[in-house]
Amino acid sequence: MLYDAHDHAHDHAQGREHHHHADHNMRAAYIHVLADAITSVLAIVALGAGRLYGWSFLDPVMGLVGTLVIASWSISLLRSSGAVLVDAVPDDRLAATVRRRLEQNGDQLCDLHLWRLGPGHTAVIASIVSYDPQAPDAYKERLRGVSGLSHVTVEVHRCKHAQAA
Repeated sequence: MLYDAHDHAHDHAQGREHHHHADHNMRAAYIHVLADAITSVLAIVALGAGRLYGWSFLDPVMGLVGTLVIASWSISLLRSSGAVLVDAVPDDRLAATVRRRLEQNGDQLCDLHLWRLGPGHTAVIASIVSYDPQAPDAYKERLRGVSGLSHVTVEVHRCKHAQAA
């Protein structure tokens, strides 16, 4: 395990404070409520302008504006949610940090898979090939303190080819 219970609780609290924007359910609920409010305001403006000035064309225009706003937000939400569903690397900087910390002293990362578990929590499976392999816990220790890692699995293989001189 990379952290104790105290660190784990701290990570969860930090995730709520700093990563709430990455929670797709919360974001979808927020967008839904905001879209309802905006389309209601647009409808009231259109009805008011239609009644006061006779601008009856504003009702369908505001409907189209509301449609464009909702479509824009929906596409953004679909893209970010889709990235999670297809296991896209959640953070290229995090992947680079993991790679840099694991590839030391001739150890080579031959497979790295990161995926998002939840807001602020990323799982890692790393496969390492080494001429002088260490226990998986030694590699996990290299990742201690990397923010956002909540579950780490390390697989270690001895390199079968002779080491170049």
